[in-house]
Amino acid sequence: MSAFKAESSKLWYLAGPAIFTSIFQYSIGAITQTFAGHVGTIDLAAFSVVNNFIAGFCFGIMMGMGSALETLCGQAYGAGQMDMLGVYMQRSWVILLSTSFLLTFMYILAEPLLLLLGQTEAISRTAGKFALWMIPQLYAYAMNFPIAKFLQAQSNIMAMAWISAVALVLHVLFSWLLMLKLGWGMAGGAVVLNASWWFLVVAQLIYIFSGACAQSWTGFCWKAFQNLWGFVRLSVASAVMLCLEIWYFTALVLFAGHLKNAEIAVDALSICVNIAGWISMIALGFNAAVSVRVSNELGAGHPRAAKFSVLVVVIFSFLISLIVAILILVFRNQYPALFSDTSEVKQVVYELTPMLAFCIVLSNVQPALSGVAIGAGWQTLVAYVNIACYYVFGIPVGLFLGYKLKWGVQASAAAKRIKKWGGETGGKENDLEK
Repeated sequence: MSAFKAESSKLWYLAGPAIFTSIFQYSIGAITQTFAGHVGTIDLAAFSVVNNFIAGFCFGIMMGMGSALETLCGQAYGAGQMDMLGVYMQRSWVILLSTSFLLTFMYILAEPLLLLLGQTEAISRTAGKFALWMIPQLYAYAMNFPIAKFLQAQSNIMAMAWISAVALVLHVLFSWLLMLKLGWGMAGGAVVLNASWWFLVVAQLIYIFSGACAQSWTGFCWKAFQNLWGFVRLSVASAVMLCLEIWYFTALVLFAGHLKNAEIAVDALSICVNIAGWISMIALGFNAAVSVRVSNELGAGHPRAAKFSVLVVVIFSFLISLIVAILILVFRNQYPALFSDTSEVKQVVYELTPMLAFCIVLSNVQPALSGVAIGAGWQTLVAYVNIACYYVFGIPVGLFLGYKLKWGVQASAAAKRIKKWGGETGGKENDLEK
């Protein structure tokens, strides 16, 4: 019991600030989506598609490639090689900024790409315009994720949490002011989103350059351009592992666009994905904490301590996800109104809530286990597991239920339960099937 308490203390020292940081940063986009729901139905659907497909696709690549630093920086820190942390971060910047340039074309070609994927003309046109406005956010991703992993590996997470909290408060204030009060609509949302992400980057850089990380940051150096190919390979493996998880939810939103009454379907499912995403930030906090614990202990030559960290994080992840699922069920009548003023959307979200709660309980342990893989450098193995669970099983089941058995948008939510076959939906048929 004393060992459990000691490990819990170490874990929560990392996980607490990491959870808040993840929630705050995820909420930046989620808050914009909330305000978009009060601008208009088309605006909400368009933002949902951009946020979940275009930005979500790129977010997954950037965050995944950045997570290579969790392995390298974490083990370097555990081995006492402090000077290499700054080199690894700069090397990651070189790779991610180069990748961002290639991904920019996805934003530029968003409208024809969405039309090609079968989205409606109205949604594609509005989403294409919004995607062009969001290009600066892509380059903020490329800078932010290496910085976050650099600080995280040193257990220097509290500064990230405070910076993210300030960014979120400012984001809420200016989103309300520009999108609703001044009537800028989605243009205002784009301005605030870009500004918020670049605020995170600049504030964290000021913190690092101020001397708070004197041992690990010794200035820019040419070593960042050495051994790039080996770093690219680990970055790609990390990106594939994480992207297979994130793109799965992107696929669900796109498939919802092919259901009857596409605007309602996309809106309702994107709200559920939004809620699931918020909750998954808790799991990602544990992911960050356990990857640091495992990589540090392995770097220091303590494999038994690393194994015990895994047990503790799994227990906490399951208990917290169970509590959150119960709260969602209790407040299923109230929370849909936070995201939309449309009664049809709120009704569909209400009916999806039991499946959403069940999904949260089943899926929130998995990111913590992914953190173990990142800390140990097993990204390629986890990528194969994700392919089997999400794409060989999950999406085909969702398509079969949605288009053959006519479960509508409920089927897309059911498909998220990747490990077990779900039960029947309850209640009356929703408006999507009328």
